[in-house]
Amino acid sequence: MKKLVLSLALLVTSVTFAQQTDIEDIDINSDNSWLKAGIVAGIPVGDASDVSSFNLGADVRGQVLLNPNFAIGAASGYTHYFGKDGFDDFGIVPLAGFARYYFTPNGLFLGSDLGYGFLTGVDGNSGGLYVNPQIGYHNRDWNIYAFYQNTFAENDVDLQSVGVGFTYNIRFK
Repeated sequence: MKKLVLSLALLVTSVTFAQQTDIEDIDINSDNSWLKAGIVAGIPVGDASDVSSFNLGADVRGQVLLNPNFAIGAASGYTHYFGKDGFDDFGIVPLAGFARYYFTPNGLFLGSDLGYGFLTGVDGNSGGLYVNPQIGYHNRDWNIYAFYQNTFAENDVDLQSVGVGFTYNIRFK
C-alpha cells in the first residue's frame, strides 16, 4: 500500500509540475523528444518467485522533455516470465504513463511508470495496476537503470520483480 501511495504522490506531483509548464510552447524536436527502445532483465520476488525464476523483456517509450530536468511520456513493452517447477510461462504488457527527473544533462535520473499491466498466458486474470519506479544513469544516447516492477493483478496476485534495463534513444528528426 505504501508503494501505491508513493506512486500516486509522484504522479500527482508530475501532473502538477506539467500543468505549470506551458506545454503549448514546447517545440517538439530531436533535442527534447525521442523514442527509447531496449531490453530489461529481472528476478521475480514475492509471490512471482514461486512460479518463475527469471524474466526478460522489451522496453519501449516515447518521451518529451518539458524542461531540461523533467520529462513525461508513454511506456509499453513486454516482460516474459519463465515458469519453473511445472508452471507455465506468462507475460505482462504494460500500458503506462511515466515521469522522469534528470538531475543533470548526463547523469542520475529518477522516474516511475504508472498504468495498467495486461497479463498474457494466465487464465482468469487480465491484469491490474502497474507500477515501475526506476533509478538510473543516462546520457544523450542511452539509459541504464535499476527497477522494481509490480503489477497488482486481479485475485490478490502481486507480480513483482527487480532488475536492470538498458534503452537506446532514437531521436525524432
